[in-house]
Amino acid sequence: LVRLDQSVQASTKPLGFILKWGNKSLAEDSKQKVKTARVLAKAGQNLGGTDIDNWLVDYFAKTQELAVSPLTTRLAERVKIQLSTQNQASEVYFDDETFESYELELNRDTFDDILKEHAFFELLDESMTTLLQQARRQGIELPDINAVLLVGGTVQLPAVQTWIKQYFEPEKIRCERPFEAIAQGALQLAQGVQIKDFLYHSYGIRYWDRRNQRHKWHSLIKAGQAYPMSQPVELVLGASVENQPSIELIMGELGADTGSTEVYFDGDRLITRRMDNNETSVKPLNDQEGARTIAQLTPAGYPGSDRIKILFQVDDQRFLRITVEDLLTNDTLLENQLVAQLS
Repeated sequence: LVRLDQSVQASTKPLGFILKWGNKSLAEDSKQKVKTARVLAKAGQNLGGTDIDNWLVDYFAKTQELAVSPLTTRLAERVKIQLSTQNQASEVYFDDETFESYELELNRDTFDDILKEHAFFELLDESMTTLLQQARRQGIELPDINAVLLVGGTVQLPAVQTWIKQYFEPEKIRCERPFEAIAQGALQLAQGVQIKDFLYHSYGIRYWDRRNQRHKWHSLIKAGQAYPMSQPVELVLGASVENQPSIELIMGELGADTGSTEVYFDGDRLITRRMDNNETSVKPLNDQEGARTIAQLTPAGYPGSDRIKILFQVDDQRFLRITVEDLLTNDTLLENQLVAQLS
């Protein structure tokens, strides 16, 4: 879900910008305001056209004992493409060397049943619900959404177009150039449109919990953080033992807290209680040999004083970068070092 500023919404003609005239740069001219496309909510599934092709191959393998191979997968894809515009589709293949022949036939109703069997529409509903919940938290309701842009080959399936109409009026849905829309959007970036997106996950560092004698994770960059970040997050660390030669830091992508639900009866009442165990699912970003060490200390460190300052920054490509400064020597140990691309 993206909000465009008024100048973008009102614009109906292609826009151009004079960046330089003679030796004079006009790129920062106040009259040439950068237009902003601000991402307000997002949700997705690891689901696409290849999954549907594989479901069709499995169907033909089951009903016609068709061998599963790159060839039959390609034929299934052609059947799928035909069903975007036809109610009945067929593909025939004959190998004049092996005398193998394939004949695949499928109608649109059966195709839709295959999609339902694999919970295709349930997964779409799940993503849409997540998106609209995020929007509602910002005061945006379904009728407030002005237009819906469908992109990619799968949106050409009539079943997908029928599904989206459950949520939005047909006049709001745009699907004229599904394959070119992404490229057209990329071209708009070159014309001065600035995208303000946000991070889907939280990111933090691992630390040692002395009281419980175990590692835990501390969040530094919260989910929903806009990027590129205007200001870095700053962290100061010291040595933990005498003559410490280096400092290691493990950074990770923090998932949802895990826990369990306890259900019991109190008299005639059913009680449900959430049992949190303060465990967080984490995907480490730099837990490899050589990547964990972010500072070589010369001279060696000792406990009791701050030794290094770390600046965490997320750039416009979602890359997490760190800069490390030695507070004792004033040396820069790492500068804008790439850690990982975030999601």
